[in-house]
Amino acid sequence: MPDVTGTDPTTAPSVTEGPSGLRNAVEWTAIIVVAVGFALLVRGFAFQTFFIPSTSMVPRLQVEDRVLVNKLTYDLRDPARGDIVVFRTPPSSNITNMDDLVKRIVGMPGETIEGRDGRIYINGNLLEEPYLGSEVQSKTFGPAEVPANSYYMLGDNRQSSNDSTVWGPASRDLFVGPVFATIWPLNRIDIPGWLWFVPLGLVLATLLYYLFRRRARDRDPEPV
Repeated sequence: MPDVTGTDPTTAPSVTEGPSGLRNAVEWTAIIVVAVGFALLVRGFAFQTFFIPSTSMVPRLQVEDRVLVNKLTYDLRDPARGDIVVFRTPPSSNITNMDDLVKRIVGMPGETIEGRDGRIYINGNLLEEPYLGSEVQSKTFGPAEVPANSYYMLGDNRQSSNDSTVWGPASRDLFVGPVFATIWPLNRIDIPGWLWFVPLGLVLATLLYYLFRRRARDRDPEPV
Protein backbone atom coordinates (compact mmCIF):
# COMPACT_ATOMS: atom_id res chain seq x y z
CA MET A 1 0.00 0.00 0.00
CA PRO A 2 1.37 3.26 -0.96
CA ASP A 3 2.14 5.76 1.72
CA VAL A 4 -0.54 8.43 1.18
CA THR A 5 1.13 10.80 3.61
CA GLY A 6 4.56 10.60 2.03
CA THR A 7 5.97 12.25 -1.05
CA ASP A 8 6.76 10.43 -4.21
CA PRO A 9 10.47 10.97 -4.79
CA THR A 10 9.92 11.10 -8.55
CA THR A 11 7.63 14.13 -8.23
CA ALA A 12 9.28 15.95 -5.35
CA PRO A 13 10.38 19.49 -6.20
CA SER A 14 14.08 19.85 -6.57
CA VAL A 15 16.06 22.49 -4.72
CA THR A 16 18.42 24.55 -6.86
CA GLU A 17 21.65 25.36 -5.20
CA GLY A 18 22.91 28.94 -5.17
CA PRO A 19 25.46 30.18 -7.68
CA SER A 20 28.76 28.45 -7.38
CA GLY A 21 31.99 30.20 -6.44
CA LEU A 22 33.29 29.55 -9.94
CA ARG A 23 30.29 31.30 -11.51
CA ASN A 24 30.75 34.31 -9.24
CA ALA A 25 34.42 34.47 -10.14
CA VAL A 26 33.63 34.34 -13.86
CA GLU A 27 31.00 37.07 -13.56
CA TRP A 28 33.25 39.41 -11.60
CA THR A 29 36.13 38.75 -13.98
CA ALA A 30 33.88 39.68 -16.92
CA ILE A 31 32.74 42.86 -15.13
CA ILE A 32 36.31 43.89 -14.38
CA VAL A 33 37.45 43.20 -17.94
CA VAL A 34 34.60 45.31 -19.34
CA ALA A 35 35.33 48.13 -16.88
CA VAL A 36 39.05 48.14 -17.70
CA GLY A 37 38.32 48.00 -21.42
CA PHE A 38 35.91 50.91 -21.10
CA ALA A 39 38.50 52.90 -19.14
CA LEU A 40 41.15 52.29 -21.80
CA LEU A 41 38.71 53.26 -24.54
CA VAL A 42 37.82 56.49 -22.75
CA ARG A 43 41.49 57.26 -22.16
CA GLY A 44 42.36 56.70 -25.79
CA PHE A 45 39.56 58.73 -27.31
CA ALA A 46 38.36 61.18 -24.66
CA PHE A 47 41.05 61.86 -22.05
CA GLN A 48 44.82 61.90 -21.91
CA THR A 49 47.31 62.63 -19.16
CA PHE A 50 50.34 64.90 -19.58
CA PHE A 51 53.41 65.68 -17.50
CA ILE A 52 54.42 69.32 -16.93
CA PRO A 53 58.22 69.64 -17.34
CA SER A 54 58.75 73.42 -17.18
CA THR A 55 57.84 76.57 -15.25
CA SER A 56 56.13 78.35 -18.15
CA MET A 57 52.63 78.02 -16.61
CA VAL A 58 53.56 78.71 -12.96
CA PRO A 59 51.69 79.21 -10.69
CA ARG A 60 48.67 77.57 -12.36
CA LEU A 61 50.73 74.50 -13.30
CA GLN A 62 53.85 73.50 -11.42
CA VAL A 63 56.81 71.41 -12.60
CA GLU A 64 56.01 67.66 -12.36
CA ASP A 65 52.24 68.20 -12.23
CA ARG A 66 50.19 65.57 -14.06
CA VAL A 67 47.20 67.04 -15.82
CA LEU A 68 44.16 65.58 -17.54
CA VAL A 69 43.17 66.84 -20.99
CA ASN A 70 39.74 66.45 -22.60
CA LYS A 71 40.42 65.56 -26.23
CA LEU A 72 36.76 65.89 -27.29
CA THR A 73 36.09 69.43 -26.04
CA TYR A 74 37.00 71.21 -29.25
CA ASP A 75 34.84 68.85 -31.25
CA LEU A 76 31.91 70.30 -29.32
CA ARG A 77 32.89 73.97 -29.01
CA ASP A 78 35.47 76.46 -30.26
CA PRO A 79 38.57 77.27 -28.21
CA ALA A 80 38.02 80.24 -25.90
CA ARG A 81 40.30 82.94 -24.58
CA GLY A 82 41.72 81.86 -21.24
CA ASP A 83 41.70 78.11 -22.01
CA ILE A 84 44.87 76.31 -20.96
CA VAL A 85 45.62 74.04 -23.93
CA VAL A 86 47.97 71.17 -24.66
CA PHE A 87 49.02 71.25 -28.31
CA ARG A 88 51.61 69.65 -30.52
CA THR A 89 54.83 71.64 -30.80
CA PRO A 90 54.58 73.97 -33.83
CA PRO A 91 57.18 73.27 -36.54
CA SER A 92 58.07 76.99 -36.52
CA SER A 93 59.24 76.79 -32.89
CA ASN A 94 62.45 74.85 -33.59
CA ILE A 95 61.82 73.06 -30.26
CA THR A 96 63.19 69.55 -30.67
CA ASN A 97 63.01 68.04 -27.18
CA MET A 98 59.26 68.34 -26.56
CA ASP A 99 56.44 66.78 -28.58
CA ASP A 100 53.75 68.84 -26.83
CA LEU A 101 53.46 72.26 -25.20
CA VAL A 102 50.96 73.74 -22.77
CA LYS A 103 50.01 77.44 -22.88
CA ARG A 104 47.01 79.69 -22.38
CA ILE A 105 44.96 81.12 -25.27
CA VAL A 106 45.31 84.91 -25.16
CA GLY A 107 44.84 86.07 -28.75
CA MET A 108 41.95 84.91 -30.94
CA PRO A 109 41.79 84.50 -34.74
CA GLY A 110 41.63 87.82 -36.58
CA GLU A 111 42.71 89.92 -33.58
CA THR A 112 45.71 92.20 -33.34
CA ILE A 113 47.67 91.50 -30.17
CA GLU A 114 50.43 93.55 -28.58
CA GLY A 115 52.55 93.39 -25.44
CA ARG A 116 53.26 96.86 -24.09
CA ASP A 117 54.20 98.26 -20.68
CA GLY A 118 53.95 94.78 -19.17
CA ARG A 119 50.33 94.32 -20.27
CA ILE A 120 48.48 92.75 -23.20
CA TYR A 121 46.42 94.81 -25.64
CA ILE A 122 43.85 93.33 -28.03
CA ASN A 123 42.91 95.54 -31.00
CA GLY A 124 44.36 98.45 -29.02
CA ASN A 125 42.32 97.74 -25.86
CA LEU A 126 43.82 96.63 -22.56
CA LEU A 127 43.06 92.95 -21.86
CA GLU A 128 42.01 92.11 -18.32
CA GLU A 129 43.64 88.84 -17.22
CA PRO A 130 42.21 87.84 -13.82
CA TYR A 131 44.04 84.51 -13.94
CA LEU A 132 47.40 86.32 -13.55
CA GLY A 133 48.92 87.79 -10.42
CA SER A 134 49.15 91.55 -10.26
CA GLU A 135 52.96 91.33 -10.30
CA VAL A 136 53.14 89.51 -13.66
CA GLN A 137 54.71 91.53 -16.45
CA SER A 138 54.20 90.47 -20.07
CA LYS A 139 56.95 90.71 -22.65
CA THR A 140 57.04 93.59 -25.12
CA PHE A 141 56.08 92.37 -28.60
CA GLY A 142 53.97 93.15 -31.65
CA PRO A 143 51.58 94.40 -32.66
CA ALA A 144 50.91 91.13 -34.47
CA GLU A 145 47.79 89.95 -36.29
CA VAL A 146 46.56 86.46 -35.44
CA PRO A 147 45.74 84.49 -38.62
CA ALA A 148 42.46 82.65 -39.17
CA ASN A 149 42.25 79.27 -37.43
CA SER A 150 45.21 80.22 -35.22
CA TYR A 151 45.65 81.37 -31.63
CA TYR A 152 48.23 83.42 -29.75
CA MET A 153 49.49 81.20 -26.94
CA LEU A 154 51.24 82.63 -23.87
CA GLY A 155 52.55 81.08 -20.68
CA ASP A 156 51.31 82.51 -17.38
CA ASN A 157 54.95 82.86 -16.31
CA ARG A 158 55.35 85.44 -19.04
CA GLN A 159 59.05 86.22 -18.70
CA SER A 160 60.05 82.53 -18.65
CA SER A 161 57.88 81.10 -21.40
CA ASN A 162 58.84 79.92 -24.87
CA ASP A 163 55.54 80.82 -26.53
CA SER A 164 53.92 82.73 -29.38
CA THR A 165 56.11 85.77 -28.65
CA VAL A 166 58.98 83.59 -29.95
CA TRP A 167 57.46 81.36 -32.66
CA GLY A 168 54.15 83.03 -33.55
CA PRO A 169 50.50 81.86 -33.33
CA ALA A 170 49.64 78.16 -33.12
CA SER A 171 47.23 76.53 -35.57
CA ARG A 172 44.09 75.01 -34.11
CA ASP A 173 44.95 71.83 -36.01
CA LEU A 174 47.74 71.27 -33.46
CA PHE A 175 45.41 71.35 -30.44
CA VAL A 176 45.04 68.19 -28.36
CA GLY A 177 42.59 69.68 -25.88
CA PRO A 178 42.17 71.91 -22.83
CA VAL A 179 43.52 71.06 -19.40
CA PHE A 180 40.61 70.59 -16.99
CA ALA A 181 42.12 68.77 -14.00
CA THR A 182 45.38 68.35 -12.11
CA ILE A 183 45.58 64.76 -10.89
CA TRP A 184 49.07 64.53 -9.35
CA PRO A 185 50.80 65.09 -6.93
CA LEU A 186 48.31 64.59 -4.12
CA ASN A 187 48.75 68.06 -2.66
CA ARG A 188 48.06 69.59 -6.09
CA ILE A 189 44.93 67.66 -7.04
CA ASP A 190 42.40 70.00 -8.62
CA ILE A 191 39.46 68.09 -10.10
CA PRO A 192 36.05 69.48 -11.13
CA GLY A 193 33.32 68.30 -8.79
CA TRP A 194 31.38 66.50 -11.50
CA LEU A 195 34.34 64.24 -12.31
CA TRP A 196 34.03 62.47 -8.95
CA PHE A 197 30.66 61.10 -10.07
CA VAL A 198 32.21 59.11 -12.92
CA PRO A 199 33.90 56.37 -10.80
CA LEU A 200 31.01 56.45 -8.33
CA GLY A 201 28.58 55.93 -11.20
CA LEU A 202 30.59 52.99 -12.54
CA VAL A 203 30.67 51.35 -9.11
CA LEU A 204 26.94 51.89 -8.62
CA ALA A 205 26.12 50.53 -12.08
CA THR A 206 28.23 47.43 -11.40
CA LEU A 207 26.52 46.79 -8.06
CA LEU A 208 23.04 47.28 -9.54
CA TYR A 209 23.85 44.92 -12.40
CA TYR A 210 25.05 42.24 -10.00
CA LEU A 211 22.02 42.72 -7.70
CA PHE A 212 19.46 42.49 -10.52
CA ARG A 213 21.24 39.48 -11.98
CA ARG A 214 21.12 37.69 -8.63
CA ARG A 215 17.41 38.45 -8.24
CA ALA A 216 16.64 37.25 -11.76
CA ARG A 217 18.50 34.03 -11.14
CA ASP A 218 16.69 33.45 -7.81
CA ARG A 219 13.33 34.14 -9.48
CA ASP A 220 13.93 31.83 -12.43
CA PRO A 221 16.02 28.90 -11.18
CA GLU A 222 17.73 26.76 -13.73
CA PRO A 223 15.98 23.43 -14.57
CA VAL A 224 17.44 20.23 -13.29
